[in-house]
Amino acid sequence: MNILIAGYQHETNTFAPTLAGWDAFTAGHTFPAYRRGPGMAASFAGVNIPVGGFIAAAQEQGWHLVESVWAGATPSSYVTADAFDRIASEIVQDVQQAMTSGLDAIYLDLHGAAVAQNADDSEGELLARIRAVTGDALPIVCSLDLHANVTERMLALSDALVSYRTYPHVDMADTGRLAAQLLARRVQRGARETLHFQRFPYLIPLNSQSTWMQPAGRIYDELTTLDAQHGTVLSFCMGFPAADFAECAPMVWGYGDAAQPAVNALYASAVPAAQWDPGVKALREAVATAMERASHSSQPIVIADTQDNPGAGGDSNTTGVLHELLRQGAGQRFPGKVVVGMVFDPHAAQQAHAVMPVSITNQAAAQQNIAGAAIKTIVTSVGKAVPTFTGQPSDPPVQGEWTVECTSDGSCVYTGPMMTGVTARMGPSAALRIDGIRVAVVSGKAQLLDRQLLRMVGIVPEDMKIIVVKSSNHFRADFTPLVADPAQDIIVVKAAGPMAADPADLPWKKLVVLAGLPVDLPLK
Repeated sequence: MNILIAGYQHETNTFAPTLAGWDAFTAGHTFPAYRRGPGMAASFAGVNIPVGGFIAAAQEQGWHLVESVWAGATPSSYVTADAFDRIASEIVQDVQQAMTSGLDAIYLDLHGAAVAQNADDSEGELLARIRAVTGDALPIVCSLDLHANVTERMLALSDALVSYRTYPHVDMADTGRLAAQLLARRVQRGARETLHFQRFPYLIPLNSQSTWMQPAGRIYDELTTLDAQHGTVLSFCMGFPAADFAECAPMVWGYGDAAQPAVNALYASAVPAAQWDPGVKALREAVATAMERASHSSQPIVIADTQDNPGAGGDSNTTGVLHELLRQGAGQRFPGKVVVGMVFDPHAAQQAHAVMPVSITNQAAAQQNIAGAAIKTIVTSVGKAVPTFTGQPSDPPVQGEWTVECTSDGSCVYTGPMMTGVTARMGPSAALRIDGIRVAVVSGKAQLLDRQLLRMVGIVPEDMKIIVVKSSNHFRADFTPLVADPAQDIIVVKAAGPMAADPADLPWKKLVVLAGLPVDLPLK
């Protein structure tokens, strides 16, 4: 078969401060940079993202791949109309061209929670533009992120949708392979399979969604069991609860002759609201708890700064946790053993590079600096006060004299379980230190989901007492093995930032639910 492959990946926090323009899709910070045409498939070989898994499965099947566009950008506010139209038009052009020479099916590597300035349901809009060219008969199968806000339009315009089953997302390539299986089922059947779906009447906080914890771990185990019992392919998207459009909500759906009873059973298990309490701590309590536990543990304590997660639309530059660590004297108690990362501050990174040429990841020099042999210092501010969903700005930058421990070009290859093999390009980066606390400063936006991001600037995560990660859950895949007791030594904190830990705190305007009733947000 001739299969056109394309991708469009963006998770949109409509309450966040920064838009995703065309440059966001070409930057290549934590997603591969925009690419089109021949060579795309080769560049994703062995990479743990959905299109990589689909490509591997297609090659095993002997399918011929028609390479179109792959576009991904770090989560932020709306995708600009210009960027969306450019991406969509190039995919549509490639579909038109492929149709002239014979096209059997299309695979799309989508996120499912992308909101454009000119299309609230931008994945549904992309599918509609493609269908305008292909008609209804051509099979279209898509993989989705677990945080997709799945719309009825997306379900209607595709032959099959399938989502990740892990958060942190360690099964991205596996989901691409599952999409290939659904495509093979669709082709063999010669028609669409029976579809059934149910939408939730409330939103699930991100910090409740990790499949490394309950109830999500149990629910996805049940999903696998139901598939085996019923011969279905089920998906459960817990949704991205910061996209202000009508159909933002979790969704359960499935394909197969027994889709309805399987979906109903999974929905009944997942929908009780009380089980999704996120257990987030206030800032002062979180830091005090971390310091107390660090005093008695030989392994690191992890604090998740969830409300500035750049994987959820934050800019990774707020300073609330850093200020509180300084107030409570964390650097004096654990000199050089407390790190905050990653902080997006290109200006501070450039200042560090001005006084210290790139030392790459000179860990020996970094350790020497901790002992007091400072090489260079700069007087600067780190971080930024940004608008938040409360209407009040976040904490001010941290101003002072900073020791420059290490500088780096910002490039590293992820080796952790999530996005294994992806190259991150953070631009000029540095490890800075103030009052015994180290801050990993970068010129690109990335949540701290892989330990290599710290090693990139000479920081050995295994040697730390407290690690502050600007992330909600993705860090768990590579950082949970570092801690002694994940239930006690991973602390989620609610510090001022653009991404609400509780979706009930957001100023919703467009959100609606089934039957036009008000949304029930019981977790306020």
